[in-house]
Amino acid sequence: MASSPYRGAHHAAYRGKQAAGVAVAATIGNMIGITATISATFGVFLVPIAEEFGWGRATVSGVLGLVAVVSALAYPFVGKLIDRLGSRPVLITGIAMLGLSVALLALANGSVAQYYAIYTLIGIAGAISGSAMFCKIVADWFDDRRGLMLGVTAGFGNGAGATIMPIVAGVFLTAFGWRGGYLAIGALILLLGVPTLLLLLREAPHRARAIETGQDDATGMTLAEAARTRVFWLMLVAIAAGAGGITAVFTHVVPMLTDRGVDLGFATVVVAVFALTGGGWQIFTGHLLDRMRTPRLIVPMFASAIGGVLLLQFGAGTPVLLLAGLLLGIGIGAEYAALPYFISRYFGMRHYGSIVGATYAVVILVQGITPALMDLGFDRTGSYAGSVIAIALSLAAGILLLALLPNFDEAGAEAGADTGGAMPMPA
Repeated sequence: MASSPYRGAHHAAYRGKQAAGVAVAATIGNMIGITATISATFGVFLVPIAEEFGWGRATVSGVLGLVAVVSALAYPFVGKLIDRLGSRPVLITGIAMLGLSVALLALANGSVAQYYAIYTLIGIAGAISGSAMFCKIVADWFDDRRGLMLGVTAGFGNGAGATIMPIVAGVFLTAFGWRGGYLAIGALILLLGVPTLLLLLREAPHRARAIETGQDDATGMTLAEAARTRVFWLMLVAIAAGAGGITAVFTHVVPMLTDRGVDLGFATVVVAVFALTGGGWQIFTGHLLDRMRTPRLIVPMFASAIGGVLLLQFGAGTPVLLLAGLLLGIGIGAEYAALPYFISRYFGMRHYGSIVGATYAVVILVQGITPALMDLGFDRTGSYAGSVIAIALSLAAGILLLALLPNFDEAGAEAGADTGGAMPMPA
């Protein structure tokens, strides 16, 4: 018997509500993920921790390098796990682990070994609940407007989180010290993240069937096949160069400015401009990628970040420093939008988790190393100027590599990238 149009419309509306719920859950997950709760707040806590324990800044920020190494090792396994078990159980577990491990920082007692051990747990939890893993479930649900929805969930989520969390950190730091700040952030992750993901996060219908039956109709390259292509390495090196440099600057906006006599309150405003612009620009970039379908639109956005980092270090005055935050936000927004979208269009959805896990492992490793290198440079020279010049040069190299990438339709046809089985976005 043929199904009624009413039943079909009702089913479509139900799936639309599920897709919207997934988008909300992914947005909340990104708001309280490791980028917002650790990277965005690190500059707020850096100096107080260093002063209390009598450590050099490189010792404190060295944990970012550790997190990068741990995450780099964990990401490929997490990606494979998500391809096999689905996103929902993995992400819920990761968010719960992240909240508990961030709260554990309040117990730091001055032992470098203990401090680094806690950050090892944070690195594992952050990889399990990372933005890349939320991108997987969003890409499964949305196809025609994939760039836009990846931008909304990751861009708005990370942007809002990176704006709110430093404020939370600053308020609790002032009232209760840095330990109180980390306790508050850990509690927020647990109380907001776990219930939201339990309630709203669902696998896309085709992914649920694939997990249940063990047969996946989605198309695309394996990680090994992708790694044998020129596109994979051009994309990876270009994005890693940009991500490492811009993220290092993001974690150091507060010390870069306060070292030059800028008020802490205004330095936090620059961080907020940086983060808000990055979130908004990620949404805009995703929309443009859906419409223009060319990676080269990212090129001028990376170029803006070069101007931003130079203005942040060498510029002066309120308008100039706010402009620096704006330009850097454009760069980081473009970088965050590009990688998950590029992977889905160039290599397809069948092994998306494995590919995104491997590529983010490299990117996260670079993002973790560069902040520590900045502080090593500071400890030796008393300035971040040399690091800023090196970051500008790395961004320029990334621009050259991006310009060599083919359009998605040209490269994606080989992988079946645009027919990855994702559910079209409800109207």
